[in-house]
Amino acid sequence: MTHRLAVSRIQLSEFRCYESLKLSLSAAPVVLTGPNGAGKTNLLEAVSLLAPGGGLRRAKLGEIARNVPSNVPPTETGAPRAWAVSANVETPDGAFQLGSGLDPAALEQGRERRAVRIDGQAQRGQAALGRVCAAVWLTPQMDRLFLDGPSARRRFLDRLVFGLDPDHSSRVAAYEHSLRSRTKLLKEGKGDDKWLASIEDSMVRHGIAVAVARAELLARLSRAGTMAIGPFPAARLALSGDLEDWLETLPAVEVEDKMRAALRDGRGRDATYGGAVVGPQRSDLLVWHDAKGQSADQCSTGEQKALLLSIIMANTRLQTKARGAGPLLLLDEVVAHLDAERRNHLFDEIVALGVQAWMTGTDRALFEGLDGRAQFFRVEDATLSLETTP
Repeated sequence: MTHRLAVSRIQLSEFRCYESLKLSLSAAPVVLTGPNGAGKTNLLEAVSLLAPGGGLRRAKLGEIARNVPSNVPPTETGAPRAWAVSANVETPDGAFQLGSGLDPAALEQGRERRAVRIDGQAQRGQAALGRVCAAVWLTPQMDRLFLDGPSARRRFLDRLVFGLDPDHSSRVAAYEHSLRSRTKLLKEGKGDDKWLASIEDSMVRHGIAVAVARAELLARLSRAGTMAIGPFPAARLALSGDLEDWLETLPAVEVEDKMRAALRDGRGRDATYGGAVVGPQRSDLLVWHDAKGQSADQCSTGEQKALLLSIIMANTRLQTKARGAGPLLLLDEVVAHLDAERRNHLFDEIVALGVQAWMTGTDRALFEGLDGRAQFFRVEDATLSLETTP
């Protein structure tokens, strides 16, 4: 038994550039270095699929299968290959074997469905993974998190919530399912009032639970008072949205009635424009550089990345204290944008917390601060080789 969350063995099949891969690991941080296109990010994506959600790239299931030459058919039926990720994961509650992949049986029926297994037992959904494994990531694609629309910020926040509240992923999925069902009925004009009211009751129940879980995480981060780590800036966080405003000023029962009435009265508008006039899908995560009193979208690119790392590490500290183990940290090409002081402080924090961070980069020298404290692998042409460190 371990007092941390760590992958001790991972196996890939037909995953991105990997025809097959078997890798055994210690619980220490993992550093993957090598040229661009070698397969470093693909391996991080595989690790991200051990947790609930669409993974690091949010790719469609059929897009994950290994690329093969154009003259080689993906399968005899022409369907995508059935990729798979399997891993042995050590946790404070014991060891588990997790599996995730494209379901071969569904492929034979012309469908794409994600299969999930824990200790060899098939699971009905991804939520069960969250009770074993949590993962948080930072990638170059997230550099515009504070500049683009709010949907990416909501996903980022929900990923943080998953680590402390594994059932949050189920509630998010249930709300989104009800929202899609209502939207379809309204557009087709097929739903009667009782049918729509039943779906809206589900939206109210799950939607408010989602909003409350998000707010509770931000409150816990604020109470912890640990948003800044050394040279990294402190981030001030808030949620913006009608649902959040109501929850701040009204009893939960009144919020339920208010949301239910808003959905009922908004059916005409929602039938025309889609979506729903109110709900957690309309909320936004607001972030400020606390010392400067400046909104994150007005900060420099370097400050924005530092703010993201500050939030992620604060959540990691909170989760380590609450659950006995922090999440798997997947940091793709992150350290190249940090100065030496921030790099070394980040490395020290990762080691002190005992989390298994997976970090990628093209320049091995940037990770010298982890020499003797991490396991280093050279990645070239989808092949990994263990490097010895001083």
